[in-house]
Amino acid sequence: MNKESFKVEYKESYTKTFLKTVSAYANYSDGEILFGINDSGEVLGVDTSEKERLRIENMINDSLEPVPEYKMEIRTIEGRSVLALIVYKGKYPPYFFKNKAYKITDTSTIAVDREGLKRLVLERLSLDYEETKSIKQDLEFSILESKLKAEINIYELSMDILKTLKLVDKSEVYNVAGALLSDNGVEGFPGIDIIKFGKDVSKILNRGILNGVSVLKQYDEAVKTFERYYQYEEIEGYKRIKKEIVPHEAFREALANAIIHREWDSKANIQISMYDDEIVIVSPGGLMGGITEDDYLRGNLSVLRNPILADVFFKLNLIEKFGTGIKRIVEEYNDSVAKPKFELGEYTIKITLPRIRKDIGYLSEEESLIYKLLEDEINLSRYELDEKSGFNKAKTVRTVNKLLKKNIIKKQGKGPSTTYRLNGD
Repeated sequence: MNKESFKVEYKESYTKTFLKTVSAYANYSDGEILFGINDSGEVLGVDTSEKERLRIENMINDSLEPVPEYKMEIRTIEGRSVLALIVYKGKYPPYFFKNKAYKITDTSTIAVDREGLKRLVLERLSLDYEETKSIKQDLEFSILESKLKAEINIYELSMDILKTLKLVDKSEVYNVAGALLSDNGVEGFPGIDIIKFGKDVSKILNRGILNGVSVLKQYDEAVKTFERYYQYEEIEGYKRIKKEIVPHEAFREALANAIIHREWDSKANIQISMYDDEIVIVSPGGLMGGITEDDYLRGNLSVLRNPILADVFFKLNLIEKFGTGIKRIVEEYNDSVAKPKFELGEYTIKITLPRIRKDIGYLSEEESLIYKLLEDEINLSRYELDEKSGFNKAKTVRTVNKLLKKNIIKKQGKGPSTTYRLNGD
């Protein structure tokens, strides 16, 4: 049997603990619970009689509020009977079990915290947090107005345009998205914490927290900081040629992605850590329910956390078509040995933009040899790398781990079937 995942959970027998998982699936995404399989994936079988199915049904109906949509199926796996309980993501979250709503993490099923509960309530009301009423209502928009004039040639930013942008409702009440884009309504919201390190993390060359100003100004100031440290000019012949240490467009896309996809009701700042060899951007808020890691990396984003902000950024040409940002970041590194890295956690999304490397001259002799072997063979197992490189197991593992950390290569498969290949191939 395959291992458990966010979408599939095994239960050896019928115990009430499965009700937490039912709550989690109903709150966040479809999933199924397979009774009769232990945590190791061993199929033991279970009583699937009508009496047991009715008992499961009664447990759900009596314990969950509101009652989610679900169904049961009897399956035969490895010659044994297994009961599959399929739970569907509900339209009316939060779904409570014993007065608590639950979610699934990497390691367990846990109760949703206060902020998560608020988001579930907003989802039930068909609202995003950015649509809720702004505390401050006397908002000014000089920065937004100047950018709209430059990009779409408006004469002035009227109330009708603000309504079209969905920053204000028909009663002329501003929402959180309006506050974030305003000059004077951002007080109390998180911002961007940006820090430039020297040769090591003990040396800080520059640090600033960008908050209390329009997210558009935060974006502009972060880009200026980037340009200060990662762009320079070289004279070639009679011309000054602008050079980049890290791709400018990749940084802009990653920054915009962090702003428009973050959880704005979280108090955490976006963290931008700038090093000599890379830039790391950490944005509060993991993947939204129903979106897989593959969806994110391929740009198949059918759900946006902040669609109003995203639409304004799109109209201002700060992003292109929704969902293409990750692809554009990857494309900026087509000619680089080092590739960007995307780490998708439960609470954060982390994007690492490495220094552009046109060749492998910066790698050690051992790393260069492994690189060249994978360049020739495409996919190799560790055993094959041992044989072709002449390294012992420990040396191969050590070298491979260094290349993995630098995001030069990637690992595929698990256990004995694990192979390695160059990132980007």
